[in-house]
Amino acid sequence: MTGIEELLAGNALLRREDLVAWVEEQLVVPEGTAEAPRFSEEAWVRVRLLCTLRYELDIDAEALPVVVSLLDQLHDAQRRLRALAGAVAAQDQAVREAIIATLRGPDAVA
Repeated sequence: MTGIEELLAGNALLRREDLVAWVEEQLVVPEGTAEAPRFSEEAWVRVRLLCTLRYELDIDAEALPVVVSLLDQLHDAQRRLRALAGAVAAQDQAVREAIIATLRGPDAVA
């Protein structure tokens, strides 16, 4: 877990006022209390992503929540797809072939 000062010291681009705004907007959710927030490794990675989007890609502060929401949705879809692929792979050969045939549709050539 990392405190605010360590987070700021670890990222030269990060501005305190932006971090405070991101926490208020719940783009980053620290643990602990409001007086002594602590940031997990996952929150630290998210702060780095926000810094890249805001400072390097110049995404407007107003657009940032939308972009982050879309990235979160994409990440969730990828996670679900990996889980689905794992579930399909765990099936026997006949079931896997039936799933593949269904995905290809009735007009697909084998």
